[in-house]
Amino acid sequence: MSDTFTQASFMYSAISPMLVIFAAGIIGVLIEAFAPRQVRYVAQLALTLIALVVSFLTLVLWARHHQGLTAGNAVAIDGVTLMLQGTVLTLAFIAVLAMAERFGGSQADAFTQSGASTPGSVLEADAVRLGATTTEIFPLTLFAVAGMMLFPASNNLIAMFIALEILSLPLYILTGLARRRRLLSQEASLKYFLLGAFSSAFFLFGSALVFGATKTLNLSGIADAVPAVAGLDNLLVPGLMLIAVGLLFKVAAVPFHSWTPDVYQGAPTPVTGFMAACTKVAAFGAVLRVFYVGFDGLKWNWQPILAIIAVLTMVVGAVLTVTQTDMKRLLAYSSITHAGFLLVGVVALDRAAVSGTLFYLIAYGFTTIAAFAIIAMVRSGGSEATHLSQWAGLGKQHPVVAGVYSFLMLAFTGIPLTSGFTSKFAVFSAAVGNGGAWLAVIGVLASAVTAFVYVRVIVLMYFSEPTGDTTVVMPSPLTGVAVAAGTLITLLLGIVPAPILDLANHSALFIR
Repeated sequence: MSDTFTQASFMYSAISPMLVIFAAGIIGVLIEAFAPRQVRYVAQLALTLIALVVSFLTLVLWARHHQGLTAGNAVAIDGVTLMLQGTVLTLAFIAVLAMAERFGGSQADAFTQSGASTPGSVLEADAVRLGATTTEIFPLTLFAVAGMMLFPASNNLIAMFIALEILSLPLYILTGLARRRRLLSQEASLKYFLLGAFSSAFFLFGSALVFGATKTLNLSGIADAVPAVAGLDNLLVPGLMLIAVGLLFKVAAVPFHSWTPDVYQGAPTPVTGFMAACTKVAAFGAVLRVFYVGFDGLKWNWQPILAIIAVLTMVVGAVLTVTQTDMKRLLAYSSITHAGFLLVGVVALDRAAVSGTLFYLIAYGFTTIAAFAIIAMVRSGGSEATHLSQWAGLGKQHPVVAGVYSFLMLAFTGIPLTSGFTSKFAVFSAAVGNGGAWLAVIGVLASAVTAFVYVRVIVLMYFSEPTGDTTVVMPSPLTGVAVAAGTLITLLLGIVPAPILDLANHSALFIR
């Protein structure tokens, strides 16, 4: 009895960052239920930002000194977990700044002058008032962040499934909260929910098969059992494949990517940035833990399959990016392509691959949030100007915004002196060092295809004449900070990447 109690005990110091976010989410729900409407926005925004900062400080000052397995070995707090949790918290802080955008006074007047003068347009103009008019986004975001922190820390398949649901359910709701084109937003939310439910079912059924083969759900226990049952039990590999389906759905890998363009387009643009950055960090953290900790002994089974999926993801994402005429869908297929690049790092299966993947997730996250924050600022006729034709001549009318967006596009391309170049070099070099040179070659070719798309956007902004009434709304300091932070970090990670690369390399160790 005492042994059982010891195994089930909690090391609260190790999981304290997650507890802070969960507690803040609950308090946010109470504020939403009982606080007067006029004070909710300030209270929810302050609570969310403070909780994210406190959680990050708790992680840096306390949790990192108490690494180990806890909660009956269901949660692993190690270097990879801490790095990913810190990344999620930092990215979420910047994303919340963008989601909290609201316009008033002279900003609202400027917006009205830009074309939001009809009754229908006034309603669409509220799309930029996401945080002000729908304050429930803040507790939903906190619960999603809590799930994202638990997901890569889960050392147990049931704990991982619970984390998957905690991060997914708020995202389904957040996707449907756009006030602009409500039917499109609600359709995206429904698609995301239905396909997400299917992927969760695959994950759960795969976990059941793995348990039938190994008699355990802990990843470390599965790793110990694999050598004994791999050649005897026919449930293990199918179980792993079903688990992989659930995880690859969250990272938007081909052929499990079909939800991504619709959800990215239909969701409120700041929410899209949050999903694109933070969900990918959490999901790839879970992918690394499952394949590197639990099923390392089956690498000859899953490595070739994952390599094929990486190739399909890079090629399909890059090719379909060329055909897009909507900016959000373009970045959605770009996100799919980047998922393929990240899978190249996962397939490499060594410490350098983990380090490169961690760095890539950080670099991609900051660039993505800044890019979507800028898209939310570009308006036409009272709504977002997401069609590429509406961005024609933007560089002549708003050179600063167009310049920043062009820099972010070059970072997605992987141009030197941007974080995109360093991150791609990190994952491709890890692949080359482990016999995956062919994957790196395909990755470079896919990068060249997407480079055409990104350069086309830049050419459109600077070498085309303005059309229509497209304008850039003056953002509040919140969005300004989000864009500036994302852009500055994108630049710094390209010029001086060594500190973060060293931190990622130092953190690239799993507790088994």
